[in-house]
Amino acid sequence: MSDFLSQFGEELKKNVSGYIAVAVTEIKSGISYYSDSVLADFDPELAAAYNLEVVKAKLKAIEALNLNQSIDNIMITLTSQLHIVDVSDDNQYFIYLAVDSTKSNLGMTKALLNKYKNSLSGKL
Repeated sequence: MSDFLSQFGEELKKNVSGYIAVAVTEIKSGISYYSDSVLADFDPELAAAYNLEVVKAKLKAIEALNLNQSIDNIMITLTSQLHIVDVSDDNQYFIYLAVDSTKSNLGMTKALLNKYKNSLSGKL
């Protein structure tokens, strides 16, 4: 599995403009199966751990409200970064992606992330 995830990470790094970091994390356990950052002081596993709490809170809210919905993605816009949390269709894992908003195109970033997420389906 690690070879496949390494290839996944390399594809994101190569093709997503403004790429900063990525982590693939299991929701139930909080274990990050893969993480990478181009910035030495940016810890994607730590960022994923905090974003895991956001995902869990939103899943609980959906359940409490009896909504027949699922999370597609959660986007957080910072001053010069975009943080996207893309949850798998089965709510088993999420991809955390950080990009430099001054160098990226949101539509292209989300399209590429969705493409790569679909390639992970069934392999995790």
